[in-house]
This record gives sequence, C-alpha cells and structure tokens, in this order.
Amino acid sequence: MPDLPTPQNAAEAALLSECWDAVLSYADLCTSGSASATLLATEAFTHGIDELRAATAASKSTGTGRRALRLPRIPLLLASVRTVAAAWETNGLGHRLDPDLRLWLHSDKAARYIGPPLHRPLALRGLRDMQEPDAVLLWLAEVESLPMSAVARRLGLDPAAASSELAQVRALFRDRCHRNHLDTPMNAYCRSYARLLDAVTRSPSAETPEDLSRHLARCVECAEAAACLRLHGGGLPAALSSGVIGWGGLAYLERRRRAVEAGMIGGRTDAAVDTGLNEGKPVRPRIGRTGILVTAVLVSALALTVSLMPFGGSNGDDANAAQGESTDGQSLADPGPSLPSGSTTKSGSGSGTGTGTGTAGSPTVADSTSRPAGNSDQEAQGESSSPAGKQGGVTGSPKSAAPDCRVKYEIVSEWPDGFQATVTVTSTKALATWSLGWTFKDGQRVGQMWDGTFTQNDSHVTATAADYNKTVAANGTFTFGFLGSWTGSNSAARNFTLNTASCQAAG
Repeated sequence: MPDLPTPQNAAEAALLSECWDAVLSYADLCTSGSASATLLATEAFTHGIDELRAATAASKSTGTGRRALRLPRIPLLLASVRTVAAAWETNGLGHRLDPDLRLWLHSDKAARYIGPPLHRPLALRGLRDMQEPDAVLLWLAEVESLPMSAVARRLGLDPAAASSELAQVRALFRDRCHRNHLDTPMNAYCRSYARLLDAVTRSPSAETPEDLSRHLARCVECAEAAACLRLHGGGLPAALSSGVIGWGGLAYLERRRRAVEAGMIGGRTDAAVDTGLNEGKPVRPRIGRTGILVTAVLVSALALTVSLMPFGGSNGDDANAAQGESTDGQSLADPGPSLPSGSTTKSGSGSGTGTGTGTAGSPTVADSTSRPAGNSDQEAQGESSSPAGKQGGVTGSPKSAAPDCRVKYEIVSEWPDGFQATVTVTSTKALATWSLGWTFKDGQRVGQMWDGTFTQNDSHVTATAADYNKTVAANGTFTFGFLGSWTGSNSAARNFTLNTASCQAAG
C-alpha cells in the first residue's frame, strides 16, 4: 500500500491530521472493504495534496497574490476520493468499489462533476466561489456537524460571535448560488421560474405556488437550486453534501453526525490540539485539584486494604489452603483459579502431600489455570517434573504459557513533530471483539485513528475495534493505523496487551 505523502510544513501536517478521518470515512462508503478503503483514502489524500501544492505554486508564479478559486480542504479531498475511484474503475480496479458507486460513475450524474463548469452542481459552484475561511466555516458547521464551540476553536474565532458569523456565511452562500443559478444555461421554461424561485426561498413563511411545486418535482436542476437557496427548514446540510460530494453524500452526512454524537469528533482538546494532531479525540473532563486529592485518598485506602488482607506464609501450605491461596503464591485478589497444594488424582483421592508426579495425561500447572473453576475436581495437578517445580514443599515458578497474540508496530512515515504508524495483530484465539493497549516511552500522543477508536491516559493508549472489524477468527489478524505527535524521540510502543492479556511484540 502506498504511504501518505510526507508533510512539507506544519500546515500540511495539520491538514493531514484534520482531514484524514473525513477522507477515510467517505472512502469506506465507496469501497467494498476496510483494506480497500484505506488504500483509496491514501491515494486520494496524495492526489489532493499534490493538487494543493500545484495551486500554491501557480499562485506564487503569477505574482498577483490571488489564489485560484477552489474548494476548501475537506471537500477538496473528498472530491479527490471521487476522482481516484473513477480512475480505479477505468484502470480495472472497479471490483474494489461499491457496486452502486460503479453504476453511478457511468451515469450522467457523475459526468456533471467533470463536465462544463456552468453545468456542474450549484452547491459545488457556490462553495467554490466563496473565500476559503467562509467556505471552511460553512462546511464544518453544516456537513461535518461540529458544534460551534469546536468550529470556533479550530478556526480561531470568537465563540460568542461564531453563530452570528455562520448566519452571515449562510446568506453569502445563498447569494453565490443565486448568481450561479442565473448564469446556468437553462431552457425558457426553467428560466421563467427563476425569479419566482428566488422570491419563494427567501422567506420561511412564503408558500410555494402549485405550478412551481410541479416543476420542481420534474426538474432536477431547479430542485437543486431550491435546496441551495432555501436557508430555512434545515435542508442546507443535505444540499451541500449531495451537491459537493455527489454519490454517497447523504450517507456521509449521516455518518459524520453520528460520529459527533458518539464523541468521536470535536471533543475537548489539550494544548497539543493547536497543531491539529489531536482532533477527533473523545471528550475528557479536566481533573481539578479537588479531584486529585480525592483520588489520592481512594488510592491510599485501597493500598491499606490490600496490605491488611491475609496472605499466609507463616503456617505452611495448610494455612494457605485454608485461606483460599494456592501454594504457588497466588493471592486472593488474583482473578485466576487457585491451585490446591500437593498432588491430586483424577478421582479426587489423594493425601495432598505426596511427592510423586501426576498421572499420565495430567495437565501442567499452566494448563490447569486455563480451566474453568467448576471443573477443579477433575484436574489432576501433581507436582511439576521440571527442576523449577515444587521440591520438598518449596514452591517454584511455573512455566509461563506462550502469548496468544503477536503485535507488529510499524512507523510508516515520520516528519518533524509527527508520524504515521500501523499496528497489525495476530491472535491465535477467535475474538468476538478486541481492545489493544500499549505504552509510549517518549510521551507520544495519538491524534487520529482509523479502523478503530482510541483513548489515551498519559503514556498508555487503548485502541478498540470499530463496528465493522470486531470479530477475528482463530489465527486471524486485524490492522489499524493512526497519526501521532512526538517531541525529542519517537521510539516504538511497548507493553502490548490484547483484551488485558499480555501480547508479544514482533521483532
């Protein structure tokens, strides 16, 4: 799979962090699987970055300082997804795409996005004709569905004035769409309704004449114009997403709304967020001084309780057995099953003090810990025949079982203050869902994650499965990736756990 382009400056690094989640979300709608979605998103991001770099270079070469009219960052990259998907279909890679998208790519609807500019969707033209800061504000609030506080924080606006500024931007978008609608080549019948359509959509209390309603039911272009010109009624987000994105626009809009409602986008961010590397992090309330004191008291009480728990050791193995503690040093707090002292025959008869080994086929100590506690009367546990086993009542360390999983942590690309990593996990056991934890040594911070969600507490990170990749077959693998930030050093993650069980890191 090709790598994401390496950011050339802080602006491109912020662009990658802010927009990757949106690009991957749309790419997932356009493809038939998560692997194809990641590949499509990567190629689309590369295509979009190249387009932005070319536009910047062209603007500098003219010497006028004026930028060419273009879409804001996120919709531009979403349009790149559509462009790369069309290239896949042309180059024989259409089997990776959603079947409905493949049909759409061969229709007249798709042709409008690459046809003559005056025939392209009205929302696309209206958004492109706006100044970029205004267009970004409109897109983040209406399509990405971010709360105004998050929009203001991302764009550096005054939160108190952000709502009124959004109202002005909506009116500006309507004005641009109205001008483009009048410039659109129309037949005489559609043009006869243009002024009436403008008047009806300006006022929320205006009633639509019956003849205009019949015309809007038959004419796609005039219906699109009505959706863009009518700012009341809550239809603007759908008009924007459908007109700018095209296929899957409404599904993308709904997906982004649900992501915000689930707290996956637009949550509170810390100081690292100003670089854009922590967007999409779930909301975590700040802990004040009082909360820290309360936590300290609770931790002290817990430590005192544990220290007063009976752990035995002075009365020999019989005292340990009476307290429910195994002779290999397992405490009452250990959730694993306890091991009775001495050897036990399969029928349960035995003195418990014998020195002989268990019967043939008896499970080892490591095997017995994996059996349900309800079957303890059937577990023949004898003494270990290894030198590390119990000799003369002295408890040795049982041989640890091999880990049930292996983790490959790979840094795909790295740039000053940021990096992209991929994590691949192989599990010997079938999983109904998964949660992978690890620890960063150098204080790295995860900002964006795909094919999973994350939480981070200081240096510890926990990644959990997405809805579509929860189940894993025995000896199967799952993969996810993320963007992160680092300072000073960026060593590999360590101390991996899969569903709280230790996991071996691949060399």
